[in-house]
Amino acid sequence: MTNAAPRVIRLNPMDNIGVALADLEPASALPGGAAALEQIKRGHKVALEAIAPGAPVYRYGQMIGVATAPILAGGHVHSHNLGMGDHRQDHAFGADCRALVPAQTPRSFMGYHRADGQVGTRNYLGILTSVNCSGSVARFVAEAVDREGWLADYPGIDGVVPIVHGTGCGMAGNDEGYDTLFRTLAGYARNPNFAGILLLGLGCEVMQIPDLIGAGRMRADGNFRYMTIQQTGGTRRTIERSMAVLRDMAEVARTAERRPAPVSHLTVGLQCGGSDGYSGITANPALGVASDLLVQHGGTTILSETPEIYGAEHLLTRRAVRPEVGQALVDRILWWEDYTARNGGEMNNNPSPGNKRGGLTTILEKSLGAVAKGGTAPLAGVYRFAEPITTPGFVYMDSPGYDPCSVTGQIASGANLVAFTTGRGSVSGYKPTPCVKLATHSEMYDRMAEDMDINCGDIITDGVSVEDKGREIFELFLRVASGEKTKSEELGFGGVEFVPWQIGAVM
Repeated sequence: MTNAAPRVIRLNPMDNIGVALADLEPASALPGGAAALEQIKRGHKVALEAIAPGAPVYRYGQMIGVATAPILAGGHVHSHNLGMGDHRQDHAFGADCRALVPAQTPRSFMGYHRADGQVGTRNYLGILTSVNCSGSVARFVAEAVDREGWLADYPGIDGVVPIVHGTGCGMAGNDEGYDTLFRTLAGYARNPNFAGILLLGLGCEVMQIPDLIGAGRMRADGNFRYMTIQQTGGTRRTIERSMAVLRDMAEVARTAERRPAPVSHLTVGLQCGGSDGYSGITANPALGVASDLLVQHGGTTILSETPEIYGAEHLLTRRAVRPEVGQALVDRILWWEDYTARNGGEMNNNPSPGNKRGGLTTILEKSLGAVAKGGTAPLAGVYRFAEPITTPGFVYMDSPGYDPCSVTGQIASGANLVAFTTGRGSVSGYKPTPCVKLATHSEMYDRMAEDMDINCGDIITDGVSVEDKGREIFELFLRVASGEKTKSEELGFGGVEFVPWQIGAVM
């Protein structure tokens, strides 16, 4: 850290706590004249004034909980003395909705133009499975392609991706869980980063292949095939037939070439995982700037993880373009309160142990930092998990806070790029969609540089502005969308991160 960098930051004038930007020793000076009473780790909170039991604690100018014990000025504020409290908010639909000024200079990227009007950032062939029981055979097919090496004859194809999962049977065939999985599989089949899809089933599962293909055309380009292992004649014959089918599909996929496309064809999933006390100060607000830039150019960004906006949803409903959009988000919050209650959980089961070690205490605090990823653009729409995004701009897609599951929904909804902020150091990737990793602080970035694409810690260490960092992220979006590989792609991630949301009984 440079000498000019502050050691403690007060994020809003009304905050009664500060965030340590370096490890503090007892007697360290604090904003407002107090001094630290004890050792306080970086990323953690320190009281800037005395806080009485039951009094609200403020960060970002918003309440993050109430004191559960007397807190002296200079004391550590964390799980031992900070709890949830009453957090009812004024949703004030549309009160803060302000349209962004459209970009004056058009920008473009080099993408794959698909028959349905979408534009891909990658050119994969996918083996999409209807049920866990066909997952191993899908992997066997992909391994056979690698072993035979014929894909080298098609340099314009990024690879063959087996999309396998743990459900598709042992479930009801006419409930919310079924509908959610159905949307997820159909959405992956239509994602523009796939040049073609082979849909592979077992044959006797609940999620029947005829139902999937009978509901509508899976791909506008026709580069879609399907089969079941039972009807084809078992494992070996299915592998042989799949190999022949994929070769035919490769002939179609090879004709795709990167051509210029306006930024309006980018749809970016906004994610955070392994968050810490820096997330809401560096990477998340910087990603929010990049999100706004994308929206100003006509693009789409998707915020998700409903349990991790809990208590901060009013910041989004106040930006809703119409009252019904704001109400749709409130309805999802109410659904989650009921869902967790009837399953013996609670919405404040977050933050995780890793989040708490990084300085986060309540879900209110975590959520306030998480919504910063969405910038300031109007909230244009609210969608169910894996529902196709049809409204450009900044939108919300309902999902769990579990990162692989949430990203799965975003990709099914049409994301052709993912941006992922992390403070603890999450490692993952999401084929067929490239994932840009943003580190919240420099120490973790230096330690895990092979996994991180951008260091946002220099906002603290070097005084880089959040706006400049956001522009850096936006420019990387365009390069990655045009073919530059992310760190997770170079490492080969994406083989196990397809995680559909399982809702309902497993029978």
